[in-house]
Amino acid sequence: MNDLILETIESYNNYLTLLPDGCLNIAEKLREDQIANALNDIKDFTEGVIWLVDAGTQLSKNEVEVTLNISQIHDFLNEINESLQMNDYNLAADLFEYEIAEFFKTATLLQSALKQ
Repeated sequence: MNDLILETIESYNNYLTLLPDGCLNIAEKLREDQIANALNDIKDFTEGVIWLVDAGTQLSKNEVEVTLNISQIHDFLNEINESLQMNDYNLAADLFEYEIAEFFKTATLLQSALKQ
């Protein structure tokens, strides 16, 4: 079981470090009117963030300290959805660049050691 936990922590941390650049990439595509590509990336982003939340929840149940603010992530997903429903791609780009990327830049990586 510990191997699975350690592998999950490694995957979690790897994904977490990729998110800020991914957010900036989405913002750039939205601003350059590459909407179809951006929407596909947003779908991938959403699926990845949901995995991150689920993995964090399971890791917490296995005594790994996870500090990621899940309610903030849900708020971001709702804001993205609202901006896309209004076809306000500039707002969505701003969310990804100035809020979501910054949020993930400051997110704390998980430690490989289990809580004592």
